[in-house]
Amino acid sequence: MTIQTPDSPPSATQVPSERTFHGDTVTDEYAWLAEKEDPRTTAYLEAENTWTETATAHLAGLRDTIFNEIKGRTLETDLSVPSRKGGYWYYTRTVEGKQYGIHCRVAVQPGRTDPPSTTDQPGEQVLLDGNELAAGHDFFALGTFDVSVDGNLLAYSTDHTGDERFTLRIKDLRTGELYPDEVPDTSYGTAWSSDGSALFYVTVDEAWRPHRIWRHKLGRPSSEDVIVYEEADERFWVGVGLTRSEKFIVIDSGSKITSEVRVLSADAPESEPVVIAPREQGVEYSIEHHGHRFLILHNRGAEDFAVSWTSADAPGEWVELIPHEPGTRLESIDAFARHIVISQRRDGLTGLRVITDGSTDSYEMEFPEPLYAVGLSGNPEYDTATVRIGYTSMITPSSVFDVDLTTRSMVLRKQKPVLGGYDPADYEQFREWATAPDGTRVPISIVARRGVRERGPAPLLLYGYGSYEASIDPYFSVARLSLLDRGVVYAIAHIRGGGEMGRRWYEQGKILTKRNTFTDFVACAQSLSRDGWTTPELLVARGASAGGLLMGAVANLAPEAFAGIVAEVPFVDPLTSILDPSLPLTVTEWEEWGNPLESAEVYAYMKGYSPYENVAKLKYPRLLVMAGLNDTRVLYHEPAKWVARLRAVAPDGDYLLKTEMGAGHSGPSGRYDSWREEAFVLSWVLDVLHLA
Repeated sequence: MTIQTPDSPPSATQVPSERTFHGDTVTDEYAWLAEKEDPRTTAYLEAENTWTETATAHLAGLRDTIFNEIKGRTLETDLSVPSRKGGYWYYTRTVEGKQYGIHCRVAVQPGRTDPPSTTDQPGEQVLLDGNELAAGHDFFALGTFDVSVDGNLLAYSTDHTGDERFTLRIKDLRTGELYPDEVPDTSYGTAWSSDGSALFYVTVDEAWRPHRIWRHKLGRPSSEDVIVYEEADERFWVGVGLTRSEKFIVIDSGSKITSEVRVLSADAPESEPVVIAPREQGVEYSIEHHGHRFLILHNRGAEDFAVSWTSADAPGEWVELIPHEPGTRLESIDAFARHIVISQRRDGLTGLRVITDGSTDSYEMEFPEPLYAVGLSGNPEYDTATVRIGYTSMITPSSVFDVDLTTRSMVLRKQKPVLGGYDPADYEQFREWATAPDGTRVPISIVARRGVRERGPAPLLLYGYGSYEASIDPYFSVARLSLLDRGVVYAIAHIRGGGEMGRRWYEQGKILTKRNTFTDFVACAQSLSRDGWTTPELLVARGASAGGLLMGAVANLAPEAFAGIVAEVPFVDPLTSILDPSLPLTVTEWEEWGNPLESAEVYAYMKGYSPYENVAKLKYPRLLVMAGLNDTRVLYHEPAKWVARLRAVAPDGDYLLKTEMGAGHSGPSGRYDSWREEAFVLSWVLDVLHLA
């Protein structure tokens, strides 16, 4: 039911289907595309892929060039900075020509405190080779990689379709043999008991919601596994982990706005979990074990969060440790034997605060650049005074430092190599501010080749997300250099709905204030044009997932502001999806978007901004839309229906739909495949900007 000629894009047949809510009847001509197993659906998606391939055939040479630029700037045979846990250094290394990482360890040598720094390590033990696990499959991803406390066992899980359902296995690291234990259809997250006799894991329900925590006894069939906790409230997800101290199994249960945490002793895996604090609607909290107490990061009476503690022996009353400071959003807390490290953000930038045990005094780490992102990275050891941090900026490649929390000294362990003579002095980064329609100032992070700013309006790629309190902080990208070196400016709009400016920033971009996300982004685009950075004819927007919803919304709201838009796995039919609680993840999303089933106000509000609902006979920018057939987060049919309707309602537009037929939400899994996918997108962007 797809009409196509060699010289024209597909035209999907319309099969009217009606839905009625709150007295409003809507006709959806492309609802049939939700039938994944229907041959008509496959035919349409393949026809769109064929058209996209035809329409971009002239870019094949540029795609190859950009792929080779990314590849040429990357040290293909490399290793991560090893992290110490117990008597081993753990690391992942890559090998030239191979798609996936190889997970390894070497024993700590007596008297050696520095981690290994070369890929050739005597005594190396390969724990998992992703290339071997991926053999014969188009897709491969690890869900969990969890070494037991004694270092003898490895729990790992694999996904070969992209649907994020994993098969869990256990490997004996002493012999290299696999246990017969095998558990299908698990989710992310595992935790070992202290003695390695029990492994806790997570499974999902039919709506893809992680809802059960199980206990598996080593050497027993999975049919004998015991449910430790089941979450009945469909708004809540569950997760499991082991505290850094390795003393407690932690079971987290949380909705978008409410938390509840249970713990049980890792020494007594069959004991009953104890609730730290019963759930209170609107109160979020997480815990860290620290000696005689649990540290609690929470928002009870603290919009930007505070830290309290309660007894580890008998959790109960909360005692304040770090009071709420409006404007400083406390994001996470990490406990070590003699220190506490707080990850926070203020004025749109991340930071780290250190507290010495037994003291209320603290200090904040300082960093030299005006724009950067910093956070803790790879710190499995509890009894240590040295922590590892990751640091990057838009011109500084990802860097790993070891920090002595007592002396405050920092040692650079590694900066991601960028081959081909990269010099950060050739680039410059800026912080600009746009003014939203309601007067709110919205930050924009910008990077460009040095001198581009002075030469006047330049081609520009503007990225945005703006949901779930997720922050798109300034970061370095090897692939981005292929744009910057061609004179393209790259910018990130830190719009409301994200978390860059604290909890209130998020609250002002969700449910019945969601439009702020879209108008903020348009304001950023218009500001960049007005202030001479670019012009609408030279501006391309890009966003993925909820950021893809942003792309669809601004295409309807201000099509004249953009020359092109890249929408990757875009959530462009949110009202249809959120109205159907049988779909994966729908119920858990109501606290982010609102519940249009129960609220006519939410229904009307969502209908007013839904990209699919509001396709009109407009002059749209050029659109590149990416989807994944096995995506469980944004179902493939949302972008497919959107493009089909765009072709019918605004037929003069240039729309391309590319569906990965063997992947999910994150696209291709291998690093070379990912680079080729990025080269595809960037070549299209350069074509829109007349730089192809």
